[in-house]
Amino acid sequence: MDHETRLMQAALAYAAHGLGETRPNPSVAALIVRDGIVIARGRTAEGGRPHAERRAIDVAGAAARGATMIVTLEPCARRSVSTGEGSCSEAIVAAGLARVVIGADDPSPFAAGAGAARLAAAGITVRRGVAARAARRLNLGHILRFEAGRPMVSLKLARTADGYAGTAEGRPIMITGPVSFQHTHVARAQADALMIGVSTILGDDPRLNCRLPGLEHRSPPRVIVDSALKTPLESYVVRTAHAVPTRIFACEHADDAKAAALAARGVDVTRLPVTAEGRVDLRLALAALAASGVTRLMVEGGPTLANALATADLIDDLTLMTGPAATGGGIPAIGPALARWIAAEEAKTPPRCETWGADQVMIIEKER
Repeated sequence: MDHETRLMQAALAYAAHGLGETRPNPSVAALIVRDGIVIARGRTAEGGRPHAERRAIDVAGAAARGATMIVTLEPCARRSVSTGEGSCSEAIVAAGLARVVIGADDPSPFAAGAGAARLAAAGITVRRGVAARAARRLNLGHILRFEAGRPMVSLKLARTADGYAGTAEGRPIMITGPVSFQHTHVARAQADALMIGVSTILGDDPRLNCRLPGLEHRSPPRVIVDSALKTPLESYVVRTAHAVPTRIFACEHADDAKAAALAARGVDVTRLPVTAEGRVDLRLALAALAASGVTRLMVEGGPTLANALATADLIDDLTLMTGPAATGGGIPAIGPALARWIAAEEAKTPPRCETWGADQVMIIEKER
């Protein structure tokens, strides 16, 4: 592994700290290097601006001239409509950088190869595709928003040792331990939005927030798939909808009075056409989220929603946590479509297996 690849890996690790804070923009990191030493760094600011490249250049000042920039995503080539500031590629040229090393290409209309081309046209040496697979994965939510018109979908599921997600009566059960809890809440903090199905609301009345000390402010907006608007007005997510953005996707013919009551409590009710099975069209729901700036969607439940996402091939990664105890019955965690999805992905690439406390965890990342 050469030195620039190692530096790119360091930049990717730095960029990962901003996941969940930069929507609608990706979390990008830029390092400025002279004689093999990092002299400045920048990461996309909260809310998406300023961009990483500009922040690194501001730190480096005159020392940027003749130096190398390591950047995890192709620098933009178009000026900001909202701020009027010049593009990152213009800033790099103006700063006098001599070399730019890029991780992933950016398919958005703000770059799409034009950023790298502008740098090269200005006489800057450009190296593209360094640690490209890892860089694309880190920026997959941003990339899919433009390539597929939807956010990246990360599915998190917990099951008992004998494969159940809840009791037959729909009551929640404690499946996983404190280490899995911490991993799950870090993932919530890194998401742009958190989605569940209405069955989880009815059975668990969840808070859907981040409850790790110091990360409470990074609780993501909440999204509920609720075809018939069964979400109770007294549920926690409805009672707190004025404080935390909450959106419900319902069928187009859902009850008007219930929709109005939810809206009066601060819930954004979005009606969508239904599939042949009479359910909310998840592709349209994801497109609506992408249009609102969501790039990274975490899905926590339940089995019905997970199976529907697998049916539509809308899962980009799966974290399956298996607790140590068996219940002897209940609601199966893995539906038939999700089982087929898991088998197909396992055949392509062996999953990553980890131990979180007493829980066994399988992580599958679909190649996109």
